[in-house]
Amino acid sequence: MQRVVLGMSGGVDSSVAAYILKKKGYDVLGVFMKNWSEEDENGVCTAKKDFDDVRAVCEKLDIPYFDVNFEEEYQELVFQYFLDELSEGRTPNPDIMCNNEIKFKAFLDFAMDVNADYMATGHFARVRHLDTGNVLEKGVDANKDQSYFLSGLTNEQLQKALFPLGEMTKNEVRKIAKELELVNADKKDSTGICFIGERDFNEFLSRYLPNKPGEIKDYDSGNVVGHHDGLMYYTIGQRKGLGIGGNGINQPWFVVNKEIKNDILWVAQGKDNPVRFAYGLITETQHWISHEPELPIKCNAKFRYRQPDRKVTVHKINQNQLMVEFDKPEAGITPGQAVVFYDGNICLGNGIIKSEIKESEWIKEMKPVL
Repeated sequence: MQRVVLGMSGGVDSSVAAYILKKKGYDVLGVFMKNWSEEDENGVCTAKKDFDDVRAVCEKLDIPYFDVNFEEEYQELVFQYFLDELSEGRTPNPDIMCNNEIKFKAFLDFAMDVNADYMATGHFARVRHLDTGNVLEKGVDANKDQSYFLSGLTNEQLQKALFPLGEMTKNEVRKIAKELELVNADKKDSTGICFIGERDFNEFLSRYLPNKPGEIKDYDSGNVVGHHDGLMYYTIGQRKGLGIGGNGINQPWFVVNKEIKNDILWVAQGKDNPVRFAYGLITETQHWISHEPELPIKCNAKFRYRQPDRKVTVHKINQNQLMVEFDKPEAGITPGQAVVFYDGNICLGNGIIKSEIKESEWIKEMKPVL
């Protein structure tokens, strides 16, 4: 019997994954990863409640369980990265970093140390283990597909990975949990950044980074239209929570730039405002799951989670950087986030966004060089 170490969060997804793996005949070991134990503003430590749910589910399913502590690794490799990126005016994706460094590195190493054949998680994604390599695919539930967050994995990591929920929809997962009468069958899905949870984002962040108030300026006129408490609280493309009026016209404001040197938040009014749109982007990294394709290549891409696929052409600048040319102009390109590449349902890899390209003529000039 093959042994599988399953990462369990206390949520319904990993709980149903445990049931499916056991039903398929695996020797399942449920493991709760303790990455963050700080209490929220109400004095509640969600890690304790989550582990209680893991215990209840594992006892119900009659599988062994225990917890492992990766708080030190998480602080060093994920949380500090999160703070450093925000300090530079960027919008990081700690979920991708957590998968790269914790779940599929520290936790995978742990699984191999206890002589497991595989490690598994409750991600909505699929993996195919082929003689020619391992293929990461989107989950069948388009609304819950999480391949975006797994796009930084390597072929070697995928070799030992199982995703039991990849062929299922969220509704099917909930249905199974209710039929089994699992304690967390109706538990709310976690949203946002994992270590922040449902708490106030600004209040939480102010504990770790100093507030640097500044002006909010209209990109088109240069006029001051408001004030902010710190650039770290905002992201490119953001619409809500800006606290500025309509300037006489019934059009929303959007964040279009962050000027770190002078602590200025630049905004533009109107969803169709040309200043919001880019013709391409430059990455500061490139990562291919199996092998680097022959570039340039036409494929699909996502610039943020749950965004519909966009058609792009990917050009190689050097060993680290890519230029991604859009078929149509895109708004809200955010430095620090990942651009993830797809060939149909197959996830090819990703790159971390460095900057957007505002001039289409610049792309035309660059393409012959690349």
